[in-house]
Amino acid sequence: MASFNRVILVGNLTRDPEVKYTTGGTAVAEIGMAVSRQWFDQKSNERKEETTFVDVTLWGRQAEVAGEYLSKGRPVLIEGRLQLDTWEDKQSGQKRSKLRVVGEQMQMLGSRGDGGGGQGGGGGGGGRAQGGAPRGGGQRQAPPRQQETSAADSFYDDMPSGGPNDDVPF
Repeated sequence: MASFNRVILVGNLTRDPEVKYTTGGTAVAEIGMAVSRQWFDQKSNERKEETTFVDVTLWGRQAEVAGEYLSKGRPVLIEGRLQLDTWEDKQSGQKRSKLRVVGEQMQMLGSRGDGGGGQGGGGGGGGRAQGGAPRGGGQRQAPPRQQETSAADSFYDDMPSGGPNDDVPF
């Protein structure tokens, strides 16, 4: 019998990432996410919301990027797999278990200025456009391309649009 274990989550971080390193030098980040769903309850004739809190583990370069560029409240997309952790409680001796997501792909959502306050999906909040220029009226100029590239810039290089320094149409 075939099986399939795939999870795709979009939500906001509930705390700053905790990055640690294994004895072999591999980075491991633990992040918490809040993922909400909304629906209309016809019986009570009102809109309802349910939030699920999910623990996610990231490994390697993804863990390092999360530790450097993510913070509490920041929207993020995680693609990965479910893993069941089991252990014995030291105090009671009972067997315990917890389902977690092992993140295999991570994509930061919103602009670099987003964070705090649970800004939801695609933007707002930071006061600056993705390229770092202040928002507002007037003529738009593309920001100058920097000679050096940071880890965040290389993170965005794989995007079809060319990254965060493109002129944003809104």
